[in-house]
Amino acid sequence: MSTSGQINGQYRGTRGELFPLAISVALLTFVTLGIYRFWGKTRIRKYIWSSTVGDGDAFEYTGTGLEKFLGFLVAIVALAIYLGVVQMLLFFLGLSYSVDLETPQGILALNALIYINLFALLPLIFYAMYRARRYKMARTRWRGVRFGMEKGAWGFAARAIGYGLLTLVSFGALFPLGNFKLEKYMADRSYFGDARFEQGGKWTALYGAAKHVFIGLGVLIAGVAIGGAAQSEALMGIAALVGYIWLMVGFVYYRVHSFRYMAENRRLGDQITFTATPTTGEVIKIYIIGALIMAVVVAVLVFIGGLLFGAAMSMAGIGNMGLVGVLGVVLYLIALVLLGAMTLVFITQPTIAHFITNFTVHNADALNDIQQRAMETGVDAEGFADALDIGGAI
Repeated sequence: MSTSGQINGQYRGTRGELFPLAISVALLTFVTLGIYRFWGKTRIRKYIWSSTVGDGDAFEYTGTGLEKFLGFLVAIVALAIYLGVVQMLLFFLGLSYSVDLETPQGILALNALIYINLFALLPLIFYAMYRARRYKMARTRWRGVRFGMEKGAWGFAARAIGYGLLTLVSFGALFPLGNFKLEKYMADRSYFGDARFEQGGKWTALYGAAKHVFIGLGVLIAGVAIGGAAQSEALMGIAALVGYIWLMVGFVYYRVHSFRYMAENRRLGDQITFTATPTTGEVIKIYIIGALIMAVVVAVLVFIGGLLFGAAMSMAGIGNMGLVGVLGVVLYLIALVLLGAMTLVFITQPTIAHFITNFTVHNADALNDIQQRAMETGVDAEGFADALDIGGAI
């Protein structure tokens, strides 16, 4: 245990180790038509978790690819039944996909069906988000002690929909409220061993973190409106560009500063507190440098691919254009594999490392009093998150 009573986060992962791992995972995922992704995601998580260190002890990820795959199969069956019931209800209401698309009424009915199905999936999407976080908590250990999270996925889904509607009717003004309340809902149900996390603070404090989001939206809307009134396409274009860039930077600023505020107002047990000091500038720099590296690599690949493609076309002749098409598909898949691996190595990992190395645990001596937590039950291994494609890379 740290003699100073605090633990500073460390990240020991390297690009040289992660890049070949990411490439092999992507290739095996393509070869197996996507089936290997459950095992691949597990391998990447194990690497990132084991590279995260506090007080000399690395985190451990104990999830398996098999349980993720089985969870996915169960979720697919459940989704098929759920959507089947939704379609039956729509059919009884006189709505079906057998509409005449050559009429305005048919097009309107088809759009209505699409949006109804999307809204019908919203509860499951939020349910999956909570279950995915609970699974990762249940499969994470540090110093041999398990993290955990109570059941509460449907409660989270109901709250997420409610706060989403509040954000919508307030034209976005209340989105910090939803963000804070939903994060508090999850944090207050989380544990490390037998010690419970508790999220403090006030949701109104997040308006400071959100200021650049609102400014960016204001510049975008006001600039376009003024440009439209003045009938100036140039002014509208400049306002749209400035507003969009400001908005994107604002979202990064919000994510960074809301993370800092939530961490600094979170407590574990009665004594353990946290501070976080990531910076917006560093995160933006990571994204810019990563994007530039990826752009250079893509440009080189396009140049080499163009040369190979041209040579193949000249050598194959008219009768063998199918081989040229195969070469084009292969080059496209190679580009996708490299882009996915480079995103993980040059953007995702440095961003994770920045947040971890700027995270501190205070009153760490109290960790010695925490006892082991019982094994979680009823954890579905992110099946719905994978089925709904909201699991992300890690």
